[in-house]
Amino acid sequence: MKREPLVLLGVVLLAVAASAINPRAYGTWALEVLPIALAAPLLVATYRRFPLTPLAYRLIALHALILTLGAQYTYAEVPLGFWMEDWFGFDRNHYDRIGHFAQGLVPAIVVRELLLRRTPLVPGRWLVTIITFVCLGISGGFEMFEGFVGMLGGGNAADYLGTQGDQWDTQWDMTMALIGASVAQLLFSRVHDRQLASVAQPAGAGGERG
Repeated sequence: MKREPLVLLGVVLLAVAASAINPRAYGTWALEVLPIALAAPLLVATYRRFPLTPLAYRLIALHALILTLGAQYTYAEVPLGFWMEDWFGFDRNHYDRIGHFAQGLVPAIVVRELLLRRTPLVPGRWLVTIITFVCLGISGGFEMFEGFVGMLGGGNAADYLGTQGDQWDTQWDMTMALIGASVAQLLFSRVHDRQLASVAQPAGAGGERG
């Protein structure tokens, strides 16, 4: 494994370990770090056969750090969110908005990479449309999972849901994911294309696009 992905993995694992020290609630912590627990082994297992671009790995690591901070404090009580309240005059802790923005931003680049390397799609309107819809689907699926956890957990699930009394929280979450997916494609497409051009094709992957 090259040095940068290994360093990023180490940083994320350290952050997860640190977030496990006296979190607000271990049940909430486990739910928040679950995506990391699922993604990290998969990325390690597929690294040699299908390494991602540096941009993808960096964004994945950033998203993982956002998740671990939310896992430690719960999204409604992350200090950064309280500082934002003071700085901008918000009436709630908006750290969860950052998390859902990342939920669109990061998958957009990962999905873009998979589509460009494994399908006949090329950069253009159809690619943008499909990526955006996939990211909205991911966001919607996560909201359904949250709702399921809420039904099972009752009042104890409030920390994980983090709605803070906002009846439009689900709609805002999906809107932030949509904005994140759009920003990712607007800001990172060119650098992503350059990195994709330099990705070596794994042996036996004749259908992959470089």
